[in-house]
Amino acid sequence: MIIVTGAAGFIGSCLVSHLNQAGYTDLILVDDFSFPEKNKNLIQKQFFIKIERIQLFDWLADNNPEIDFVYHIGARTDTTEFNKEIFDELNELYSQKIWDYCVMKNIPLVYASSAATYGLGEFGYSDDHALISKLVPLNPYGDSKNNFDKWVLTQTKLPPFWAGLKFFNVYGPNEYHKGRMASVIFHTYNQIQEKGTMRLFRSHNADYKDGEQLRDFIYVKDLIEVCLFLKDKLPESGIYNLGSGKARTFLDLATNTFHSLNLNPSISFVDTPEDIRDKYQYFTEADMTKLVSAGYTKPFHTLEEGVKDYVGNYLSGHFYY
Repeated sequence: MIIVTGAAGFIGSCLVSHLNQAGYTDLILVDDFSFPEKNKNLIQKQFFIKIERIQLFDWLADNNPEIDFVYHIGARTDTTEFNKEIFDELNELYSQKIWDYCVMKNIPLVYASSAATYGLGEFGYSDDHALISKLVPLNPYGDSKNNFDKWVLTQTKLPPFWAGLKFFNVYGPNEYHKGRMASVIFHTYNQIQEKGTMRLFRSHNADYKDGEQLRDFIYVKDLIEVCLFLKDKLPESGIYNLGSGKARTFLDLATNTFHSLNLNPSISFVDTPEDIRDKYQYFTEADMTKLVSAGYTKPFHTLEEGVKDYVGNYLSGHFYY
């Protein structure tokens, strides 16, 4: 059996689909299943049981199932949420309980960290463990992810294999429910449908022109391929970056969305909301050396390839992965 937390969410549900395609159906899906729109991500997925997030550890204690692997993808991911107690509970304490269970039962673990841990990138974007204690995230979400990474690195009792994955800017199918936190591609597509144009955030940094803020965008299909690689190959345990390794502009992202619809780009700019303006990352780019050294050599989608697949095969028909 494989546990997937955050199973109804964007990345978690894509992982469930990919596991199904690889022949894994004996899955324990964990999430807060009270959101009907998010639950649509699990339609036609195959699994053993769905368990509410708050009931997981009681269920495990009562049933003592034979678990082969845990993917801990679930987290509160809203970078505009500033209630630290929410992140303490969901992203730190809950993750520690997952870790302790994997230690106790000798279960390999992959968990989701985040590129939000890098803050403004003062120390670069290397996944070197020696740098993690120095990082200065820009919001409580990033703090919570970095705090758990730091906690993990202090542990003496370990699962037989573990990997923390610093997800960079992930885009792709199954993010219909995410609202404001959905990818720029998702918002571009919907604004094109509604108005025929797209508004991007204006730059408030003199070093970057409007629309030329740079992020490392990774297609979700590439991310979940890495998740299965780690389960199958069990390389050296550690914290790994998971991005494309190539920073691209938001203007590239929006332009390619228009091109995927055979439209000429129509893009304007609006001020970045004040509540996130001073917490805004203007550049991220994953150093992917460690994952490549661990044996992962499969090429990732280019931005052009990923956007074309996402728009043409999912957004245009409101399809799920």
